[in-house]
Amino acid sequence: MVRLRVEKVQEQIQHEISNMLLRDVKDPRIQFVTVTGVELTDDMSQAKVFVSLYGPEDKQKEAWDALNRAKGYLRTEIARRIRLRFAPELVLEKDTSLEYGARIDSLLRQIKENEGK
Repeated sequence: MVRLRVEKVQEQIQHEISNMLLRDVKDPRIQFVTVTGVELTDDMSQAKVFVSLYGPEDKQKEAWDALNRAKGYLRTEIARRIRLRFAPELVLEKDTSLEYGARIDSLLRQIKENEGK
């Protein structure tokens, strides 16, 4: 029963953070950022927020710094919008699964090209 509540809150947090990044956060450095997932501890005291950053490396670094500066705002808004008594501490994690997948794909293409020769 507890885990079901945690999963629902995870989904709500992911949805709300995505909406805030699209509509409410006015920092121009935060562009091309996607929230790919949220992992919430069972006691709901900490939430790992997985984000994918797109664009050139320097823009990704700027976006990462801006996201870390906006954590307090995001936490406050999550508590208000989801109506939680205690807002979970947000821990941002870079989701590199898309980059990893692209790397695997390029390696497979190279193997296929080399076999054809």
